[in-house]
This record gives sequence, C-alpha cells and structure tokens, in this order.
Amino acid sequence: MSQNTAEKVVAYPAAEDAKPPAGGRRGKLFAGLAVVVLLGAAGYGGWYALVGSRQVTTDNAYVAAETAQVTPLVGGPVREVRVSDTQAVKKGQVLIVLDDTDARLAVAQAEAALAQAERRVQGYFANDDALGAQVTARAADESRAAAQVESAKADLDRARVDLDRRKALSASGAVSGEELTAAQNAFDTAKARLEAAQAALAQARASRSAAAGSLEANQVLTRNSTVATNPEVAVARARLDQARVDLERTVIRAPVDGVVARRQVQVGQRVAPGATLMSIVPINQAYVEANFKEVQLKDVRIGQKAELEADLYGRSVKYEGRVVGLAGGTGAAFAVIPAQNATGNWIKVVQRVPVRIALDPEELQVHPLRVGLSMKAVIHTR
Repeated sequence: MSQNTAEKVVAYPAAEDAKPPAGGRRGKLFAGLAVVVLLGAAGYGGWYALVGSRQVTTDNAYVAAETAQVTPLVGGPVREVRVSDTQAVKKGQVLIVLDDTDARLAVAQAEAALAQAERRVQGYFANDDALGAQVTARAADESRAAAQVESAKADLDRARVDLDRRKALSASGAVSGEELTAAQNAFDTAKARLEAAQAALAQARASRSAAAGSLEANQVLTRNSTVATNPEVAVARARLDQARVDLERTVIRAPVDGVVARRQVQVGQRVAPGATLMSIVPINQAYVEANFKEVQLKDVRIGQKAELEADLYGRSVKYEGRVVGLAGGTGAAFAVIPAQNATGNWIKVVQRVPVRIALDPEELQVHPLRVGLSMKAVIHTR
C-alpha cells in the first residue's frame, strides 16, 4: 500500500509538468487579437486613404421634383374632369374641360367689333377723298370771292371818280342835284358791295381753313397705315385674339409628363382663375435633395459624380447622379421658426446644407421613384 501510494505521489507532479501554463495560452489569445485589430485598423486606414477620404455619405436624402401646379387661367363651371389621382399623363393631355358658353359669346362679340372697326377705318379713308374735294371747292370759292372783291374795288373807284366829277361840276350848276344824288348813291352802293365781297372772301377763307382742318384731322386717323394696320383695327383684332385664347383656355391640359396628385376639382364646381385644381409630379425629372453636414462640404463641388440607393429597392439598385447645385443656406436658415430664441439658451448644432443631385432619366425609366422617398447618397469628391 505504501509503495503504491508513493508511486502515485511521484506520478502527479509529472502530469502537472506536462500541462502547459494557463498564462501562456492567454498571451497567445491576446497576441492574436492584437494582430486582428492591427490588421483591421490597417485595412480601415487603407480604405479611408484610398476611398473613404474621397467621398462623403449621408442617408438624410429624399427624392424631390419640380411639381407643376394645374391652375385655370379663366374662370367658369367645370364640365368634365378626365383624370384622377395617381394617373400617369402626358404633356398636352386634356385634364379638365370648363363650360365655354361665355367664352364663345365673347369671341362672337370680338369678331363683330373687329368688323365694325374695319368698316369705320374704311370710312376714314373714304373721307380723305371727300374732304380733299371739299378743300379744293373751298379754295375755288375763295378765289371767286377774291375776284369779286377786286371787281367791287373797281366799281367803287369808278363810283368815286364819278362822284368827285359831279361834285366839281355842281358848283357851276352844270350838274343837277338829282345827278349828284344819283352819283352819291352809286358810290355808296359800290362801297357796300365791296364790303360784302370782302366779307364773302373772309367767309370763303374760313371755310377753306375748316375744310383743310377736317382733312388734316381725318388724315391723322389714317396716316402711315392701311385698314389692316390701323390702330383701331389692331386693338379690335387683339381683343378677338384674347377672346379666342380665353376660349382655348377652357380646355386645361397637362403642362408636363407626370403623375396626377392632389386632385381637388369636381364636375359642376365653379373655379376661379389661379385656383389650384391638381398637381402633376414629373417623376421622370426627379432629383435627390441630400442634406449633408456642414463639415462634409469642404470638397463638394458642382459636377462631381454621386452614387445613390433608394430604400424602395435596397442595395440591389444603384443610381448614378451628378451634383448640380448647393443650396444658398442651411435648412435652419429658411425654417419658419428660427434657430435662435429669446431665452438666452443656445446649443450649437451641426447644420445641414441641401445638395441637389440630378438623376439619370434612363435609370428612372427602369426604376421609377416617387417624391419623398428616402435615399442614401454618396458623393465622390475626388
């Protein structure tokens, strides 16, 4: 028994000497972990030096588009609504038809007004000839009156000479008083005729001046123009064109290709000019508005390429984009409630600046997006 026990006591130390120390295994584990960490750090450092430092990333990005508002340019009751929400439409497609009764009546009135204006202007041109003839006639009357004045002057001169002669002879009794009286009456009559002729000449001159003034006034209405180019006709034609345009505007068409959204019009509703009836979202012209932190924008430039992912499709679909613009201020700068307040409390917050990234229309055709969808954007700043 004592011998076996001694052998066993001797055997135990040999088994413990063969077992490796626990401290050595722990050291190898830590050494391996350190190697992994160093390799990971080296790998990350290499990735950052080659890739990470040359790009900026954000998931604060959303799909946007220049939404077109459909508003009527003329008022009236709605006769037809040919589209509904979510419907795809093409540019020029009829969306809404307004009742055009008033517009058609306005066109008829404008056409009648144009015809009246053309006839009125044609009358102006016809009056030119008539007034010109009147001026010629009044000029002839003036010449005739001037001749009568000269004739009256000659008669007066003869009557004066005859009267003077009889006055000289009356002193010697060679001329009777009756003859002297007749000579005096003839002189007075000649003088009155001269005055009447002079008045007639003045009247003829006034008539000629009035006719010339009427002709000038009428020529002002027709000078340097034809019936078609006369201002009165041009105004009437413009009103007719406006009436026709208003008639065409009773049919409201899609301004762009896109999808109908927020339709707010029903048949029978009376709409006013400028009222929003619906929106057209041009999804084929969508872009991404990526809100990058201010510390990321040092190397961002217009024209740089970008890579985008949509939460709608996941990582399986990649969009290629291009930076086309940076906003003029941060989102907080244009907020309804400003970042500063009157309480005296202030906490510095990293601001974000919207960056507009254009998308490839062909890619949008294959994988369409909708306004407001979340995106992940990566801009390659190299």
